[in-house]
Amino acid sequence: MITRIARTAGFSGLLAALLLTLLQSFWVAPLILQAETFENAGPVAEHHEHDEAPGHSHEHSAEAWAPEDGWQRVLSTTGGNLVVAVGFALILAALYSLREPGRTATGALWGLAGFAVFCLAPTLGLPPELPGTAAADLGQRQTWWIGTAAATAAGLALLVFGRHWLLKALGVVLLVAPHVVGAPQPAVHESLAPEALATQFKIASWLTNAAFWLALSLLSAWLFRRARQA
Repeated sequence: MITRIARTAGFSGLLAALLLTLLQSFWVAPLILQAETFENAGPVAEHHEHDEAPGHSHEHSAEAWAPEDGWQRVLSTTGGNLVVAVGFALILAALYSLREPGRTATGALWGLAGFAVFCLAPTLGLPPELPGTAAADLGQRQTWWIGTAAATAAGLALLVFGRHWLLKALGVVLLVAPHVVGAPQPAVHESLAPEALATQFKIASWLTNAAFWLALSLLSAWLFRRARQA
């Protein structure tokens, strides 16, 4: 079973990471490069970040090393995506071992859940941000992100698998609670990039992550079922 999980995670994670890198290279990265021109031309914000991979953010400062445009940036992004994708694929494969999907298409439901837990719910409070965007303290944001992802995962599990209405009600509370508390916000909301560019970046980040999760879940479900049949 361990070998089956490892093979499923390795192959599906690799393919999904390559797809994510391709989508980011043609859609997300150009928006980041465009925002960096505004960042370099204007005053540097005290804190800012941008997302390149699901659940992963990069802090920028004047002293921080950053990959050069071209092969360095693509290679760095691919490596980060691969690590994240294999990690998420391991989670999916472990869940399949507990509740194996009857059909490959069933894996898409797990993918939608993963997208909701690790992307949609956290970014409702902390949306993807372009370089040059002011942000709250990193530690506070990380704490809220982890708490939101955990609460969303538990809430969805109770809603789907809970048999008593009280459990389902608790699931709804867990889904809503992080957003009632609210994500940490900067003292002043400011961005060097135009609002239209920031909106494009948010949409691109959400859609590329949705495509990533759909591909990862379908590939992992197919490989997991194929390994059992073999």
